[in-house]
Amino acid sequence: MSSSPSANNLMDQADVAVVGAGIIGVACALQLARQGRRVVVIDPQEPGMGASFGNAGHLATEQVFPIADMSILTRLPGMLMDPMGPLRLDWKYLPRALPWFMRLLLNLRSAPYQRTIAGIRALNESSLGAWQRLLGSIDRTDLLKQDGSLLVFEDADSRAAIEALQARMCQQQVPVELWSAAAVQAAAPQLSERILGGLFFAKTGHFLDPYQLVCALVEAAKDHGVQFLKQRVEDGHIAAQGVSLLTDKGQLSARQVLIACGAHSASLTLALTGRKVPLDTERGYHLMLPQEQQRLPFAVTSLERKFIMTPMVDGLRLAGTVEFAGLDRPPNMARAWQLHRLSQGLFRRDLNAEGATPWMGFRPSLPDSLPVIDQVCDGKVLLAFGHQHLGLTQAAVTAELIAHMTSPRGAPASQGLPALTPYRLARF
Repeated sequence: MSSSPSANNLMDQADVAVVGAGIIGVACALQLARQGRRVVVIDPQEPGMGASFGNAGHLATEQVFPIADMSILTRLPGMLMDPMGPLRLDWKYLPRALPWFMRLLLNLRSAPYQRTIAGIRALNESSLGAWQRLLGSIDRTDLLKQDGSLLVFEDADSRAAIEALQARMCQQQVPVELWSAAAVQAAAPQLSERILGGLFFAKTGHFLDPYQLVCALVEAAKDHGVQFLKQRVEDGHIAAQGVSLLTDKGQLSARQVLIACGAHSASLTLALTGRKVPLDTERGYHLMLPQEQQRLPFAVTSLERKFIMTPMVDGLRLAGTVEFAGLDRPPNMARAWQLHRLSQGLFRRDLNAEGATPWMGFRPSLPDSLPVIDQVCDGKVLLAFGHQHLGLTQAAVTAELIAHMTSPRGAPASQGLPALTPYRLARF
């Protein structure tokens, strides 16, 4: 290969074309390259500039429950009427969203709901160990702080809900401790005295900079020969020797393709597999506060206010809220600034918003709250998308699963990877 090979030459020599340069696509590319495969990653943006850039940074292994429960029925009017609410459905998007929401409601029945919990839990229980292995392998364990996270409450009426949640977590074997107000103050003294207590999750953590995490994995992938192409994949079809992809810069081919482009994965999945997946997007917002680097020791979530605050190297990131408005409507950055207003009263001294920057990204969500992780079309198409708000949490274990399913040697038994059955494409 020449020092400046053409895209066509790269693809002709590729074993796997990974479509999507977010945290999941890059982590998968690295693991596949370590098997000796020639890997090319294709994305219209620079690596990590999609949803991976602005996520909350929380390693959310405790979040084993689906994105919604039956209470969503009573909340629907508020979702439509309140543009600043924590769960927002744009009324203009309602006709397109209704089929997805109908499937969501069907998955809230007892049996499918329990299957969803089991599927999320299986991935989450393997996530921390997978991240430890992945970061250790590139000598970047410094990017992850394994110091737990805290869910706090302020209203006396919320105590029953907190205790009920603790019981549900214990039932799912999620490590959780009920903290008193004094325990909260001892661990996070800058929080307001109005906080009455909370739940502490010891087996969680947070990443100090999600974007730098992607960059570190990109550099490791490049060291293993992975090539990155800045192109937009517009279509594709199964060919005799593999997969042919049409991009905005021409026709490319590879022996296998991995679809890992998050909320943008549905059309290529349909083109290659003939399977229409009910993929939608939870539009998530964050507000980055560069003046607030020392406020919190770990990620803190407010039960009543429904958002999370994560300390990072560049400041404090306020994140959360869910908006259903599709991929095409412009962001409503007022929702990002609303996060600062929500923080008021949670600290002894209000947060400094000087120099704050807002952001919006697309979380890929399926109505059963489980991702698609699979190998189809005689092994020519690999799938890794639909992780909703757990993409960062589950990226490393997803990469191990993809590497395991494509490796003739298999993965070491000691890794204890989850069974793939709950994540198969055929469930749709």
